Amino acid sequence: MKKQLKVLIPIALFSLNATISLAQTGNKANSVSFTAADAKTKSDADIEVKASEWVTALNLNDPAKEERVKTTIATHLKAVRDWHNDHPSSTVPAGINPTTGNRLSEMDRDIIANSAMPKSVHDSLMNVLKKELTPEQVESVLYKYTIGKVDFTLKGYHAIVPDLKSEEEAQILVYLKQAREQAIDFKNMKEISAIFEIYKTKCEQYLNDNGRNWHQLFKAYVDAAKAKKATEKKQNN
Repeated sequence: MKKQLKVLIPIALFSLNATISLAQTGNKANSVSFTAADAKTKSDADIEVKASEWVTALNLNDPAKEERVKTTIATHLKAVRDWHNDHPSSTVPAGINPTTGNRLSEMDRDIIANSAMPKSVHDSLMNVLKKELTPEQVESVLYKYTIGKVDFTLKGYHAIVPDLKSEEEAQILVYLKQAREQAIDFKNMKEISAIFEIYKTKCEQYLNDNGRNWHQLFKAYVDAAKAKKATEKKQNN
C-alpha cells in the first residue's frame, strides 16, 4: 500500500501542476484576447465621436444626411485603421527604392503596405461626400482628416517665397490638395506627413522649373530666421 501511495502521489501532483499551468495559460490568453477586443471597442467609440464632431461642425440641419455622412466617415476611418493594423511594414520585403537606389526605410515600407488598401475604400468615402455635401463642406471634412496641413504648408511657401505669384500659388495648391486626398487613407500623422513630403517635392521642382531656385530661397529663409532669433536673444539679455 505504501509503495502504491509513493507512486500515486507524484502522479497526482504532476496532474495538478499541469492543470494549474493550463488554467493559467488559458486565463492569460483570454486576458490578451479581451484586451485586444476592448481596445478595438474603445477605438470604434472614439472614431464614432470624431465622425460625429466633424459632421456637427458642418451645420447640415438635416438629420438623415448627417447620419449618412457620419456613418460613411466612421466606416472609412475604421477601414483605414484595420488595414494599417493588419498590414505592418514587416509585410513588405526589405529592398531598394527603384528610383533612388536607397534602401527602403521603415516608413517607406509602411507607406507601401498601407497604400495597397483597396481603392474602393477611398472611393466609397469620396462618392458619398461629393453627393451629400457642397465642395466647401467636402474641403472642411478633408481639412479635419489632415489637421489643416494644406493651409499650414501653403503659409510655409509664402514665408519662404515672399513674392510667390498667383499662378505659382494655384499650382502649389493643386499639388497640396492632391496630397491631402491621398493622405486621408493613412492612419497617423507621420504617414500623412510622409505623403505630403512627396507632393512638396513636386511643388519645389515646379518652382525650380519656372525660374526659381528653391535651395537658395530656403537657405535665405533659414538664415533670416536664425538672424532674427539671434537679434531677439541679444535684445532680451
